[in-house]
Amino acid sequence: MFTFIGQNNLAMKKTGLLFLVVLLGFGANKFKQVQKRPNVLFLFIDDLRPELPSFGASHIQAPNIDALAKKGITFTNAYCNVPVCGASRASMLTGMLPTKDRFLDYKTFVEEETPWAITLPQLFKKSGYTTISNGKIYHHLDDRETDWNEVWRPYAFDKNDKGLAPTDYWQSLWKDYQTPANRDQYQKTDSGPAYEKASVLDSVYIDGLLTQKVLRDLKKLKQSKKPFFLTAGFISPHLPFNAPKKYWDLYKRSHIKQPENYNYIPENAPAMSISNWQEMRSYDNIPKQGQVSDSIAIDLIHGYYATVSYTDALIGKILEGLKQQALDDNTVVVLVSDHGYNLQEHTQWSKFTNYNTSTQVPLIIYNPQSKVKGSTDALTELVDIYPTLVEICGLKAPKKQLDGSSLVPILNNTALEGKQQILIKRTNGFTLKTNAFSYTEFINPNGHEVMTKMLYDHRRDKDENINVVNHPALRDKAAELSNILHLEYERNIKGQ
Repeated sequence: MFTFIGQNNLAMKKTGLLFLVVLLGFGANKFKQVQKRPNVLFLFIDDLRPELPSFGASHIQAPNIDALAKKGITFTNAYCNVPVCGASRASMLTGMLPTKDRFLDYKTFVEEETPWAITLPQLFKKSGYTTISNGKIYHHLDDRETDWNEVWRPYAFDKNDKGLAPTDYWQSLWKDYQTPANRDQYQKTDSGPAYEKASVLDSVYIDGLLTQKVLRDLKKLKQSKKPFFLTAGFISPHLPFNAPKKYWDLYKRSHIKQPENYNYIPENAPAMSISNWQEMRSYDNIPKQGQVSDSIAIDLIHGYYATVSYTDALIGKILEGLKQQALDDNTVVVLVSDHGYNLQEHTQWSKFTNYNTSTQVPLIIYNPQSKVKGSTDALTELVDIYPTLVEICGLKAPKKQLDGSSLVPILNNTALEGKQQILIKRTNGFTLKTNAFSYTEFINPNGHEVMTKMLYDHRRDKDENINVVNHPALRDKAAELSNILHLEYERNIKGQ
């Protein structure tokens, strides 16, 4: 490789050999750096619908999420496995589907229902990662605390003058009102309005405090020799829809529209398909029953949009912090929500239904080591995230636990089809999703008999306005989907 001439030929040969060794050593170190396990930044957002620019919603302003989507892979056909926060988070973080005995509602404790499970953060911690839970990751603050090197939530350890359990106390404080009138009202009545726009800085609300904590963590983790699994669990856009006024000002009220199907439930749909979830009714500017007025509906949708844009701005700060610390080239970024949310579709202001608006979620994965970018309509579910991160980071998956499938093949080739179907459970409602259909049966949990059914043809009715389960032309399709659903029901729900 090297040629030397002259009287110092021997010395120069030695020098050349030394240079070669140094060069090869440098190359080896560089290779080692490239090959070291990647970090993970997990952006977990509460109640976020896939109503974003990267998912085709041009009326929403979320430039930072959009920029992340353009760098990575956007999954436009991703679904939660349970459309309620506690159960959905437990399912995703264990990689396990819900059954008749576990992951049922928001009260879910992983520690109680699957104490033997190796959770996603636990596996990363056992594999030498620094794991930090910031904000709302598990629903309960005091659930599986040992899975993490550090657990932090804004206000969680302040003086508890309400005599509440840690999670309940923190949940009471996420009604983080900043206007004097609303703060006074909340202190007196333990309630407040369903939305607020306050002339405050981004850092004032609880998600702003969360963002500041994550930025401090990135500076600290930069100095560490260990890889990290760092989370940011945002409350927004969960109720109440509180955000700095400037994010409300991004949207003209006159341009905000109610959904076309806001004043009726789907044609031929059973009554039990409509949620009786009373969460929104607990806010004191909302009627306790019946439809809200058109004016209040517009305010609520406006507030939701504002909190989405606020969350997007905070995510932008975190991603910029990642770049400033020169950590972006070796950090996998996952952005996901625990479930969707109904903004008056089919009269609903909630999650916890079997409809698409409750079950479909945004999912974006950015792997800096991959050159593939774009989007995919491959059918995916939240239990797929666990095995995906295991494969990307070169970890060893727990045996006989994970119900999902790694998305790495799709991350490398967005043309792949993904799954044929996925199963979603909501109380006694079981939904089988395919690329073309959504089929639901409501099953008696005791006798296991079928009480009623729904079928929505997404090829013609993406908004799920007409239940066509009894349509003659779809009778065979309904029977086929029913057979598949019952096989999944026997395996995953009855445990047979």
